[in-house]
Amino acid sequence: MNRRGFLRKAGAATVTSVAPWPWDFARKKKKPPPKPQLGITKLGAPESFSFATLKSRARSMALSMYEEPVPPLPPAIAKLTWDRWESITYRPERTLWYGENLFFRIRFDHLGFTMKRPVSIYALEGGSARQILFDPTLFDYSRSGLKPAEIPRKLGFSGFNVLFHTDWANDRTVFQGASYFRAVDGSGQYGMSQRGLAIDTGLPQPEEFPDFVAFYLEKPAPESTLLTVYALLDSPSVAGAYRFVIDVADTLVMDVDLTLYPRRQIERLGIAPGTSMYLVGENDHRVADDWRPQIHDSDGLQMHSGVGEWIWRPLTNPSVLRVNSYLDDNPRGFGLMQRDHRFADYQDDGAWYNRRPGCWVQPKSGWGKGAVMLVEIPTIDETMDNIVAFWNPAGEVVPGRIYEYGYRMYWCRENPSGPPLAHVRATRDGIGGVVGRPRTQFSWRFVVDFVGGDLPMLTHDAKVVPVITTSSGHVQIVSARPLTPINGWRAMFDLVPGPDLEPINLRLYLSLDGQALSETWMYQYTPPPLAQQQTYLTG
Repeated sequence: MNRRGFLRKAGAATVTSVAPWPWDFARKKKKPPPKPQLGITKLGAPESFSFATLKSRARSMALSMYEEPVPPLPPAIAKLTWDRWESITYRPERTLWYGENLFFRIRFDHLGFTMKRPVSIYALEGGSARQILFDPTLFDYSRSGLKPAEIPRKLGFSGFNVLFHTDWANDRTVFQGASYFRAVDGSGQYGMSQRGLAIDTGLPQPEEFPDFVAFYLEKPAPESTLLTVYALLDSPSVAGAYRFVIDVADTLVMDVDLTLYPRRQIERLGIAPGTSMYLVGENDHRVADDWRPQIHDSDGLQMHSGVGEWIWRPLTNPSVLRVNSYLDDNPRGFGLMQRDHRFADYQDDGAWYNRRPGCWVQPKSGWGKGAVMLVEIPTIDETMDNIVAFWNPAGEVVPGRIYEYGYRMYWCRENPSGPPLAHVRATRDGIGGVVGRPRTQFSWRFVVDFVGGDLPMLTHDAKVVPVITTSSGHVQIVSARPLTPINGWRAMFDLVPGPDLEPINLRLYLSLDGQALSETWMYQYTPPPLAQQQTYLTG
Protein backbone atom coordinates (compact mmCIF):
# COMPACT_ATOMS: atom_id res chain seq x y z
CA MET A 1 0.00 0.00 0.00
CA ASN A 2 1.33 3.41 -0.79
CA ARG A 3 1.74 6.01 1.90
CA ARG A 4 -1.24 8.12 0.83
CA GLY A 5 -3.58 5.11 0.85
CA PHE A 6 -2.40 4.06 4.27
CA LEU A 7 -3.20 7.43 5.76
CA ARG A 8 -6.66 7.45 4.22
CA LYS A 9 -7.48 3.99 5.64
CA ALA A 10 -6.11 4.86 9.07
CA GLY A 11 -8.23 7.98 9.20
CA ALA A 12 -11.37 6.04 8.34
CA ALA A 13 -10.84 3.44 11.04
CA THR A 14 -10.14 5.63 14.05
CA VAL A 15 -10.27 9.16 15.31
CA THR A 16 -6.86 8.78 16.92
CA SER A 17 -4.39 11.35 15.53
CA VAL A 18 -1.83 10.10 13.13
CA ALA A 19 1.70 11.38 13.68
CA PRO A 20 2.91 13.48 10.78
CA TRP A 21 5.88 12.45 8.75
CA PRO A 22 9.21 14.22 9.29
CA TRP A 23 8.86 16.38 6.20
CA ASP A 24 5.54 17.63 7.51
CA PHE A 25 7.33 18.92 10.60
CA ALA A 26 9.64 20.87 8.34
CA ARG A 27 6.69 22.29 6.42
CA LYS A 28 4.86 23.39 9.54
CA LYS A 29 7.96 24.98 11.09
CA LYS A 30 8.88 26.99 7.97
CA LYS A 31 9.19 30.68 8.87
CA PRO A 32 7.17 33.25 6.94
CA PRO A 33 9.16 35.45 4.54
CA PRO A 34 10.67 38.51 6.21
CA LYS A 35 8.71 41.71 5.93
CA PRO A 36 10.20 44.13 3.42
CA GLN A 37 12.16 46.99 4.88
CA LEU A 38 10.42 50.35 4.67
CA GLY A 39 11.93 53.79 4.46
CA ILE A 40 15.49 54.62 5.49
CA THR A 41 16.89 52.27 8.13
CA LYS A 42 20.59 53.18 8.30
CA LEU A 43 21.40 56.58 9.79
CA GLY A 44 24.46 58.10 11.37
CA ALA A 45 24.72 59.61 14.82
CA PRO A 46 22.73 62.81 15.43
CA GLU A 47 24.48 66.17 15.28
CA SER A 48 23.12 69.67 15.82
CA PHE A 49 22.41 71.75 12.72
CA SER A 50 21.27 75.23 11.71
CA PHE A 51 21.83 77.49 8.73
CA ALA A 52 24.22 79.48 10.94
CA THR A 53 26.32 76.38 11.65
CA LEU A 54 26.39 75.55 7.94
CA LYS A 55 27.69 79.05 7.19
CA SER A 56 30.29 78.65 9.89
CA ARG A 57 31.42 75.38 8.37
CA ALA A 58 31.70 76.97 4.91
CA ARG A 59 33.71 79.85 6.37
CA SER A 60 36.11 77.42 8.03
CA MET A 61 36.51 75.45 4.80
CA ALA A 62 37.39 78.64 2.91
CA LEU A 63 40.21 79.31 5.38
CA SER A 64 41.77 75.90 4.71
CA MET A 65 43.24 74.20 1.67
CA TYR A 66 40.79 72.75 -0.81
CA GLU A 67 40.52 68.98 -0.55
CA GLU A 68 40.57 67.18 -3.85
CA PRO A 69 37.68 64.81 -4.65
CA VAL A 70 37.73 61.28 -3.28
CA PRO A 71 39.61 58.48 -5.13
CA PRO A 72 38.07 56.90 -8.25
CA LEU A 73 35.02 54.70 -8.02
CA PRO A 74 35.44 50.91 -7.87
CA PRO A 75 36.08 49.54 -11.39
CA ALA A 76 32.73 47.79 -11.72
CA ILE A 77 30.87 51.01 -10.84
CA ALA A 78 33.14 53.29 -12.86
CA LYS A 79 32.74 51.34 -16.10
CA LEU A 80 28.93 51.27 -16.07
CA THR A 81 27.44 52.34 -19.39
CA TRP A 82 24.49 54.71 -19.50
CA ASP A 83 22.02 51.87 -20.01
CA ARG A 84 23.39 49.75 -17.16
CA TRP A 85 23.62 52.72 -14.79
CA GLU A 86 20.10 53.84 -15.71
CA SER A 87 18.79 50.32 -15.03
CA ILE A 88 19.69 50.63 -11.32
CA THR A 89 16.36 51.60 -9.78
CA TYR A 90 15.51 52.88 -6.35
CA ARG A 91 13.00 50.82 -4.41
CA PRO A 92 9.89 53.00 -3.90
CA GLU A 93 9.18 51.60 -0.42
CA ARG A 94 12.63 52.72 0.76
CA THR A 95 12.20 56.46 0.15
CA LEU A 96 12.84 58.91 2.96
CA TRP A 97 9.59 59.67 4.88
CA TYR A 98 7.83 56.68 3.32
CA GLY A 99 4.57 55.96 5.12
CA GLU A 100 4.74 59.13 7.26
CA ASN A 101 1.70 60.81 5.71
CA LEU A 102 3.70 63.76 4.35
CA PHE A 103 3.46 65.51 0.97
CA PHE A 104 7.10 64.70 0.18
CA ARG A 105 9.34 61.69 -0.19
CA ILE A 106 12.99 61.53 -1.24
CA ARG A 107 14.73 58.89 -3.32
CA PHE A 108 18.47 58.78 -3.80
CA ASP A 109 20.62 58.47 -6.90
CA HIS A 110 23.31 55.88 -7.51
CA LEU A 111 26.90 56.65 -8.45
CA GLY A 112 28.28 55.60 -11.82
CA PHE A 113 28.58 56.65 -15.47
CA THR A 114 29.45 60.39 -15.29
CA MET A 115 28.38 60.71 -11.63
CA LYS A 116 31.70 60.04 -9.93
CA ARG A 117 31.71 62.14 -6.76
CA PRO A 118 29.62 61.04 -3.76
CA VAL A 119 27.73 63.61 -1.72
CA SER A 120 26.82 63.42 1.95
CA ILE A 121 23.07 63.59 2.56
CA TYR A 122 21.46 64.16 5.96
CA ALA A 123 17.92 63.86 7.29
CA LEU A 124 17.13 66.95 9.35
CA GLU A 125 14.44 67.17 12.03
CA GLY A 126 14.11 69.45 15.04
CA GLY A 127 17.57 70.95 14.63
CA SER A 128 19.21 67.52 14.61
CA ALA A 129 20.83 66.04 11.49
CA ARG A 130 21.65 62.37 10.88
CA GLN A 131 23.57 61.21 7.83
CA ILE A 132 21.71 58.85 5.52
CA LEU A 133 24.12 55.96 5.06
CA PHE A 134 24.47 54.13 1.77
CA ASP A 135 22.70 50.79 1.77
CA PRO A 136 22.69 48.45 -1.28
CA THR A 137 19.24 47.16 -0.26
CA LEU A 138 17.81 50.55 -1.26
CA PHE A 139 18.39 49.69 -4.93
CA ASP A 140 17.35 47.03 -7.42
CA TYR A 141 20.45 45.89 -9.34
CA SER A 142 18.82 42.99 -11.18
CA ARG A 143 19.24 44.51 -14.65
CA SER A 144 22.58 46.26 -14.11
CA GLY A 145 24.90 43.25 -14.34
CA LEU A 146 26.52 44.23 -11.04
CA LYS A 147 27.31 41.47 -8.56
CA PRO A 148 26.74 41.99 -4.82
CA ALA A 149 30.47 41.74 -4.12
CA GLU A 150 31.13 44.61 -6.55
CA ILE A 151 29.02 47.11 -4.57
CA PRO A 152 30.94 48.67 -1.65
CA ARG A 153 28.93 49.05 1.54
CA LYS A 154 30.12 52.67 1.89
CA LEU A 155 29.73 53.72 -1.74
CA GLY A 156 27.62 56.87 -1.19
CA PHE A 157 25.01 58.66 -3.30
CA SER A 158 25.31 60.95 -6.33
CA GLY A 159 22.24 63.07 -5.52
CA PHE A 160 18.55 62.89 -4.79
CA ASN A 161 15.07 63.36 -6.28
CA VAL A 162 12.10 65.08 -4.65
CA LEU A 163 8.75 63.31 -4.97
CA PHE A 164 5.39 64.96 -4.32
CA HIS A 165 2.18 63.30 -3.10
CA THR A 166 0.33 63.91 -6.38
CA ASP A 167 2.62 61.40 -8.14
CA TRP A 168 4.98 59.17 -6.16
CA ALA A 169 6.58 57.77 -9.33
CA ASN A 170 7.81 60.92 -11.06
CA ASP A 171 10.04 63.47 -9.37
CA ARG A 172 9.48 67.23 -9.28
CA THR A 173 13.08 68.33 -8.82
CA VAL A 174 16.51 66.70 -8.76
CA PHE A 175 19.88 67.76 -7.33
CA GLN A 176 22.67 65.78 -8.95
CA GLY A 177 26.14 66.40 -10.36
CA ALA A 178 28.47 69.27 -9.35
CA SER A 179 26.06 72.05 -8.27
CA TYR A 180 23.41 71.27 -10.90
CA PHE A 181 19.71 71.00 -10.17
CA ARG A 182 16.49 71.33 -12.15
CA ALA A 183 12.75 71.17 -11.69
CA VAL A 184 9.50 70.76 -13.58
CA ASP A 185 6.33 72.79 -13.81
CA GLY A 186 2.87 71.26 -13.90
CA SER A 187 3.58 69.48 -17.20
CA GLY A 188 6.12 67.25 -15.46
CA GLN A 189 8.70 67.76 -18.24
CA TYR A 190 12.32 68.54 -17.41
CA GLY A 191 14.27 71.00 -19.54
CA MET A 192 17.06 73.43 -18.71
CA SER A 193 19.14 73.25 -15.52
CA GLN A 194 20.32 75.69 -12.88
CA ARG A 195 23.58 75.66 -10.96
CA GLY A 196 24.57 76.83 -7.53
CA LEU A 197 27.41 78.92 -8.93
CA ALA A 198 29.41 79.54 -12.10
CA ILE A 199 33.10 80.45 -12.07
CA ASP A 200 35.07 81.77 -15.06
CA THR A 201 32.41 80.77 -17.59
CA GLY A 202 33.24 81.95 -21.11
CA LEU A 203 36.85 82.91 -20.32
CA PRO A 204 39.92 81.57 -22.15
CA GLN A 205 40.95 79.50 -19.12
CA PRO A 206 39.04 76.36 -18.12
CA GLU A 207 35.77 76.88 -16.32
CA GLU A 208 35.57 75.80 -12.69
CA PHE A 209 32.58 73.73 -11.59
CA PRO A 210 31.87 73.95 -7.84
CA ASP A 211 30.28 70.96 -6.12
CA PHE A 212 27.47 70.62 -3.66
CA VAL A 213 29.26 68.25 -1.28
CA ALA A 214 26.55 67.88 1.38
CA PHE A 215 22.76 68.24 1.57
CA TYR A 216 20.46 68.52 4.56
CA LEU A 217 16.81 67.57 3.96
CA GLU A 218 14.48 69.09 6.54
CA LYS A 219 11.42 67.05 7.36
CA PRO A 220 8.37 69.06 6.22
CA ALA A 221 5.32 69.77 8.30
CA PRO A 222 2.24 67.62 7.61
CA GLU A 223 0.22 68.82 4.60
CA SER A 224 2.88 71.41 3.76
CA THR A 225 3.84 72.01 0.13
CA LEU A 226 7.15 73.52 1.30
CA LEU A 227 10.39 71.55 1.46
CA THR A 228 13.60 73.10 2.80
CA VAL A 229 16.96 71.84 1.53
CA TYR A 230 20.34 73.10 2.77
CA ALA A 231 23.51 72.60 0.75
CA LEU A 232 27.24 73.00 1.33
CA LEU A 233 29.23 74.12 -1.72
CA ASP A 234 32.97 73.66 -2.23
CA SER A 235 35.53 74.27 -4.98
CA PRO A 236 39.16 75.37 -5.34
CA SER A 237 38.03 79.02 -5.41
CA VAL A 238 35.12 79.26 -2.97
CA ALA A 239 33.03 77.62 -0.26
CA GLY A 240 29.40 78.47 0.35
CA ALA A 241 26.20 77.74 2.27
CA TYR A 242 22.80 77.55 0.54
CA ARG A 243 19.18 77.29 1.60
CA PHE A 244 16.43 76.28 -0.83
CA VAL A 245 12.77 76.52 0.14
CA ILE A 246 10.90 74.58 -2.55
CA ASP A 247 7.18 75.21 -3.10
CA VAL A 248 5.66 72.60 -5.42
CA ALA A 249 2.80 73.83 -7.60
CA ASP A 250 1.98 74.25 -11.30
CA THR A 251 4.70 76.92 -11.26
CA LEU A 252 7.35 75.47 -8.95
CA VAL A 253 9.11 78.15 -6.89
CA MET A 254 12.50 77.93 -5.20
CA ASP A 255 13.39 80.61 -2.67
CA VAL A 256 17.20 80.71 -2.42
CA ASP A 257 19.58 82.32 0.07
CA LEU A 258 23.32 81.87 -0.26
CA THR A 259 26.52 83.04 1.40
CA LEU A 260 29.88 82.73 -0.36
CA TYR A 261 33.39 82.70 1.16
CA PRO A 262 36.07 82.97 -1.58
CA ARG A 263 39.38 81.16 -1.10
CA ARG A 264 41.05 83.26 -3.78
CA GLN A 265 40.25 86.05 -6.21
CA ILE A 266 37.67 85.08 -8.82
CA GLU A 267 37.82 86.74 -12.22
CA ARG A 268 34.23 86.06 -13.28
CA LEU A 269 31.60 85.06 -10.73
CA GLY A 270 28.21 83.85 -11.97
CA ILE A 271 25.21 84.14 -9.62
CA ALA A 272 22.04 82.10 -10.35
CA PRO A 273 23.49 80.53 -13.51
CA GLY A 274 21.05 78.87 -15.88
CA THR A 275 22.28 76.24 -18.35
CA SER A 276 20.37 75.25 -21.46
CA MET A 277 20.61 73.92 -25.01
CA TYR A 278 19.88 75.65 -28.30
CA LEU A 279 20.66 73.78 -31.52
CA VAL A 280 18.15 74.88 -34.17
CA GLY A 281 15.33 77.44 -34.14
CA GLU A 282 13.30 79.79 -36.28
CA ASN A 283 16.12 82.35 -36.35
CA ASP A 284 19.12 80.00 -36.58
CA HIS A 285 19.58 77.23 -39.13
CA ARG A 286 23.35 76.83 -38.96
CA VAL A 287 22.86 73.16 -38.10
CA ALA A 288 20.16 72.20 -40.59
CA ASP A 289 20.53 68.46 -41.15
CA ASP A 290 17.81 67.28 -38.76
CA TRP A 291 14.24 66.49 -39.78
CA ARG A 292 12.82 68.45 -36.85
CA PRO A 293 12.32 72.18 -37.51
CA GLN A 294 13.35 73.27 -33.99
CA ILE A 295 15.50 71.70 -31.25
CA HIS A 296 16.05 73.66 -28.05
CA ASP A 297 15.36 73.70 -24.30
CA SER A 298 15.10 77.51 -24.30
CA ASP A 299 14.60 79.98 -27.14
CA GLY A 300 15.50 83.27 -25.49
CA LEU A 301 16.99 85.23 -22.62
CA GLN A 302 14.42 87.46 -20.97
CA MET A 303 15.53 90.41 -18.83
CA HIS A 304 13.77 93.01 -16.69
CA SER A 305 16.26 95.81 -16.12
CA GLY A 306 16.67 97.99 -13.07
CA VAL A 307 14.99 100.89 -14.90
CA GLY A 308 12.00 98.73 -15.81
CA GLU A 309 12.76 97.86 -19.45
CA TRP A 310 11.68 94.41 -20.59
CA ILE A 311 14.12 92.80 -23.05
CA TRP A 312 13.93 89.66 -25.16
CA ARG A 313 17.15 88.30 -26.64
CA PRO A 314 16.58 85.28 -28.95
CA LEU A 315 19.23 82.59 -28.53
CA THR A 316 21.51 81.37 -31.30
CA ASN A 317 23.88 78.51 -32.00
CA PRO A 318 26.88 80.52 -33.23
CA SER A 319 29.80 79.25 -35.25
CA VAL A 320 32.24 80.66 -32.65
CA LEU A 321 32.01 81.29 -28.92
CA ARG A 322 29.96 84.40 -28.08
CA VAL A 323 29.91 86.21 -24.75
CA ASN A 324 27.59 89.20 -24.27
CA SER A 325 27.28 91.39 -21.18
CA TYR A 326 24.14 93.43 -20.56
CA LEU A 327 25.08 96.05 -17.99
CA ASP A 328 22.53 96.84 -15.31
CA ASP A 329 22.05 98.25 -11.82
CA ASN A 330 19.80 96.30 -9.45
CA PRO A 331 18.20 94.02 -12.07
CA ARG A 332 14.60 93.04 -11.45
CA GLY A 333 14.89 89.64 -13.08
CA PHE A 334 16.30 87.48 -15.87
CA GLY A 335 16.02 83.93 -17.12
CA LEU A 336 16.37 81.47 -19.96
CA MET A 337 12.83 80.91 -21.18
CA GLN A 338 11.02 78.58 -23.58
CA ARG A 339 8.28 80.67 -25.19
CA ASP A 340 7.34 78.46 -28.10
CA HIS A 341 5.05 75.70 -26.81
CA ARG A 342 3.49 74.61 -30.10
CA PHE A 343 4.13 70.95 -30.91
CA ALA A 344 3.95 71.64 -34.65
CA ASP A 345 7.05 73.82 -34.38
CA TYR A 346 9.14 70.89 -33.08
CA GLN A 347 7.44 67.67 -34.26
CA ASP A 348 9.30 65.81 -31.50
CA ASP A 349 7.19 63.22 -29.68
CA GLY A 350 10.14 61.86 -27.70
CA ALA A 351 12.00 64.80 -26.20
CA TRP A 352 8.85 66.99 -26.08
CA TYR A 353 10.72 70.28 -26.41
CA ASN A 354 7.40 72.12 -26.60
CA ARG A 355 6.69 71.15 -22.97
CA ARG A 356 9.98 72.31 -21.48
CA PRO A 357 9.76 75.00 -18.81
CA GLY A 358 11.81 78.14 -18.48
CA CYS A 359 13.33 79.41 -15.25
CA TRP A 360 12.82 83.04 -14.19
CA VAL A 361 15.24 84.44 -11.58
CA GLN A 362 13.96 87.32 -9.43
CA PRO A 363 16.30 89.00 -6.91
CA LYS A 364 14.78 89.48 -3.45
CA SER A 365 16.83 92.63 -2.82
CA GLY A 366 19.17 94.98 -4.65
CA TRP A 367 22.15 93.30 -6.28
CA GLY A 368 23.87 96.56 -7.19
CA LYS A 369 25.85 97.06 -10.37
CA GLY A 370 26.90 94.30 -12.70
CA ALA A 371 25.74 92.57 -15.85
CA VAL A 372 23.54 89.76 -17.03
CA MET A 373 25.96 87.67 -19.06
CA LEU A 374 24.98 85.36 -21.90
CA VAL A 375 27.41 82.71 -23.16
CA GLU A 376 26.56 80.93 -26.43
CA ILE A 377 28.79 77.98 -27.39
CA PRO A 378 28.82 76.29 -30.81
CA THR A 379 27.37 72.78 -30.85
CA ILE A 380 26.21 70.17 -33.35
CA ASP A 381 24.64 67.89 -30.73
CA GLU A 382 21.42 68.40 -28.81
CA THR A 383 22.77 66.41 -25.86
CA MET A 384 25.32 69.15 -25.11
CA ASP A 385 24.30 72.21 -23.09
CA ASN A 386 25.70 75.22 -24.94
CA ILE A 387 23.88 78.18 -23.36
CA VAL A 388 24.68 79.80 -19.99
CA ALA A 389 23.16 82.96 -18.47
CA PHE A 390 24.02 84.44 -15.06
CA TRP A 391 24.46 87.63 -13.05
CA ASN A 392 28.05 88.87 -12.88
CA PRO A 393 28.46 91.41 -10.06
CA ALA A 394 30.70 94.41 -10.64
CA GLY A 395 33.81 94.78 -8.52
CA GLU A 396 36.41 92.32 -7.35
CA VAL A 397 35.56 89.02 -5.73
CA VAL A 398 38.37 88.44 -3.23
CA PRO A 399 39.07 86.25 -0.19
CA GLY A 400 38.28 87.72 3.19
CA ARG A 401 34.94 89.16 2.08
CA ILE A 402 31.50 87.63 2.45
CA TYR A 403 29.07 87.71 -0.47
CA GLU A 404 25.35 87.16 0.14
CA TYR A 405 22.53 86.86 -2.38
CA GLY A 406 18.85 86.02 -2.26
CA TYR A 407 16.52 85.29 -5.15
CA ARG A 408 13.48 83.29 -6.22
CA MET A 409 13.35 80.94 -9.19
CA TYR A 410 10.11 80.25 -11.01
CA TRP A 411 10.05 77.06 -13.10
CA CYS A 412 7.24 77.94 -15.48
CA ARG A 413 5.74 77.91 -18.96
CA GLU A 414 4.93 81.60 -18.76
CA ASN A 415 6.76 84.24 -16.72
CA PRO A 416 4.52 84.89 -13.68
CA SER A 417 5.65 88.53 -13.56
CA GLY A 418 5.94 89.08 -17.31
CA PRO A 419 5.55 92.45 -19.04
CA PRO A 420 2.15 94.10 -19.58
CA LEU A 421 3.51 95.11 -23.01
CA ALA A 422 3.36 93.07 -26.17
CA HIS A 423 6.07 90.42 -26.31
CA VAL A 424 8.02 88.69 -29.07
CA ARG A 425 6.27 85.62 -30.44
CA ALA A 426 8.88 84.65 -33.06
CA THR A 427 12.07 85.82 -34.75
CA ARG A 428 12.90 84.83 -38.31
CA ASP A 429 15.65 85.91 -40.66
CA GLY A 430 16.92 85.34 -44.17
CA ILE A 431 18.24 87.06 -47.28
CA GLY A 432 16.95 90.60 -47.76
CA GLY A 433 15.93 92.58 -50.82
CA VAL A 434 12.73 92.98 -52.82
CA VAL A 435 11.30 89.90 -54.48
CA GLY A 436 11.56 90.14 -58.27
CA ARG A 437 14.23 92.85 -58.24
CA PRO A 438 17.97 92.27 -58.75
CA ARG A 439 20.06 92.48 -55.56
CA THR A 440 22.83 95.03 -55.99
CA GLN A 441 23.95 94.95 -52.34
CA PHE A 442 23.94 92.35 -49.63
CA SER A 443 21.31 92.71 -46.91
CA TRP A 444 19.83 90.46 -44.27
CA ARG A 445 16.14 90.46 -43.42
CA PHE A 446 14.71 90.25 -39.91
CA VAL A 447 11.05 89.47 -39.22
CA VAL A 448 9.85 89.87 -35.64
CA ASP A 449 6.29 89.00 -34.58
CA PHE A 450 4.73 90.59 -31.48
CA VAL A 451 1.60 89.51 -29.61
CA GLY A 452 -0.23 90.51 -26.44
CA GLY A 453 -0.39 93.80 -24.58
CA ASP A 454 -2.57 96.39 -26.29
CA LEU A 455 -1.98 95.04 -29.81
CA PRO A 456 -5.34 93.21 -30.09
CA MET A 457 -7.16 96.50 -29.42
CA LEU A 458 -5.44 98.45 -32.20
CA THR A 459 -7.17 99.23 -35.48
CA HIS A 460 -5.45 98.03 -38.63
CA ASP A 461 -4.64 101.61 -39.64
CA ALA A 462 -2.97 102.47 -36.32
CA LYS A 463 0.32 104.31 -36.85
CA VAL A 464 2.55 101.72 -35.25
CA VAL A 465 6.24 102.49 -35.72
CA PRO A 466 9.14 100.02 -35.36
CA VAL A 467 11.93 101.85 -33.50
CA ILE A 468 15.22 100.28 -34.61
CA THR A 469 18.82 101.00 -33.60
CA THR A 470 21.96 99.29 -34.87
CA SER A 471 25.58 99.41 -33.74
CA SER A 472 26.85 99.49 -37.35
CA GLY A 473 25.56 99.28 -40.90
CA HIS A 474 22.15 100.68 -41.70
CA VAL A 475 18.55 99.48 -41.99
CA GLN A 476 16.13 99.80 -44.88
CA ILE A 477 12.75 98.51 -46.08
CA VAL A 478 11.29 99.04 -42.62
CA SER A 479 7.65 98.18 -41.93
CA ALA A 480 5.15 97.25 -39.23
CA ARG A 481 1.72 95.82 -40.01
CA PRO A 482 -1.03 93.83 -38.30
CA LEU A 483 -0.81 90.06 -38.55
CA THR A 484 -4.32 88.67 -38.22
CA PRO A 485 -3.43 84.92 -37.88
CA ILE A 486 -1.66 85.58 -34.56
CA ASN A 487 -3.76 88.59 -33.50
CA GLY A 488 -0.56 90.62 -33.34
CA TRP A 489 1.82 92.76 -35.39
CA ARG A 490 4.84 91.98 -37.55
CA ALA A 491 7.91 94.22 -37.81
CA MET A 492 10.29 93.76 -40.76
CA PHE A 493 13.53 95.39 -41.84
CA ASP A 494 16.67 94.72 -43.86
CA LEU A 495 20.12 95.23 -42.36
CA VAL A 496 22.93 96.30 -44.71
CA PRO A 497 26.17 95.55 -42.83
CA GLY A 498 29.30 97.67 -43.03
CA PRO A 499 32.63 96.46 -44.41
CA ASP A 500 34.24 95.41 -41.10
CA LEU A 501 32.21 92.18 -40.56
CA GLU A 502 32.13 92.68 -36.80
CA PRO A 503 29.06 91.45 -34.87
CA ILE A 504 26.19 93.95 -35.11
CA ASN A 505 23.93 94.63 -32.14
CA LEU A 506 20.30 95.37 -32.97
CA ARG A 507 17.41 96.73 -30.90
CA LEU A 508 13.75 96.99 -31.88
CA TYR A 509 10.46 97.82 -30.21
CA LEU A 510 7.02 98.91 -31.39
CA SER A 511 5.82 102.42 -30.62
CA LEU A 512 2.53 104.31 -30.94
CA ASP A 513 2.43 108.08 -30.51
CA GLY A 514 5.84 107.97 -28.82
CA GLN A 515 4.80 105.32 -26.28
CA ALA A 516 6.31 101.82 -26.23
CA LEU A 517 3.83 99.10 -27.18
CA SER A 518 6.21 96.17 -26.80
CA GLU A 519 9.20 94.81 -24.97
CA THR A 520 12.59 95.44 -26.59
CA TRP A 521 13.84 92.83 -29.02
CA MET A 522 17.62 92.58 -28.91
CA TYR A 523 19.80 90.59 -31.28
CA GLN A 524 23.40 90.10 -32.36
CA TYR A 525 24.09 89.37 -36.01
CA THR A 526 27.47 88.48 -37.53
CA PRO A 527 27.68 89.21 -41.30
CA PRO A 528 29.13 86.47 -43.52
CA PRO A 529 32.50 86.94 -45.29
CA LEU A 530 32.47 89.29 -48.26
CA ALA A 531 32.97 86.44 -50.72
CA GLN A 532 29.85 84.74 -49.37
CA GLN A 533 27.90 88.01 -49.53
CA GLN A 534 28.72 88.27 -53.24
CA THR A 535 27.02 84.94 -53.93
CA TYR A 536 23.66 86.53 -53.04
CA LEU A 537 23.95 89.37 -55.54
CA THR A 538 22.03 89.12 -58.82
CA GLY A 539 22.61 92.51 -60.39
